[in-house]
Amino acid sequence: MTVASKIRARLAQLVWLVAALCALLLAVGALLIALDANKSNDLVDFVLRAADFVDLGVFSRQDGIKQFRGQGAEVKNALFNWGLGAIAWLVVGRILDRIIKP
Repeated sequence: MTVASKIRARLAQLVWLVAALCALLLAVGALLIALDANKSNDLVDFVLRAADFVDLGVFSRQDGIKQFRGQGAEVKNALFNWGLGAIAWLVVGRILDRIIKP
């Protein structure tokens, strides 16, 4: 295996790892919203802020792809939009992994 191939393989692993971590943040954030976790807790606050960051605005709870109204809207918005965001991160991460990998 050449040096360039090793670098590309490591880069592909890194891209996949970042995508998987972003998807995990969105999934855990949606779960915390669904479970009505204590938002004043530092760990919960960190996960929710990180998930808000990695949703890239496209999958936002407040202004995402689908906005539910009425009772339970916050939970539905988080589960739907962040769930789609997690799937998107995994799909794009896997595609980039396959493109980059030698």
